[in-house]
Amino acid sequence: MSKEAIRHALDAHWHASASGDLDAEHAIYEDNAICDYPQSGERIHGRRNLQALRGHHPDKPSGFDVRRIQGEGNLWITEYTIAYKGRPSCVVSIMEFRDGKVVHETQYFSDPFAAPAWRSQWVSPIA
Repeated sequence: MSKEAIRHALDAHWHASASGDLDAEHAIYEDNAICDYPQSGERIHGRRNLQALRGHHPDKPSGFDVRRIQGEGNLWITEYTIAYKGRPSCVVSIMEFRDGKVVHETQYFSDPFAAPAWRSQWVSPIA
């Protein structure tokens, strides 16, 4: 699969995620795909289970913003922010492709935190 084709599939996937279109969102995954959530120690086996899990989330996202997509070959990384009830989480998604479908995804979730004042002289805010 070409770099352009993977990028198009990722754009469609994240657009479907943001709009709540579960069928389109999960079209990117191979039937036996695995998705890992390392922070909670969970592994989701199969596209159907992943779609069911996401479809049963008690809240709908109140915000979704893709910050960056970058990849090469079969390994692609997306950084995005998703908000539930107005509370944002920063997410990194690492997707591994085979034959044009995602076979493994790892997602890391992080709540934002206030920057400490002691380092302000060396940093600038991210827009």
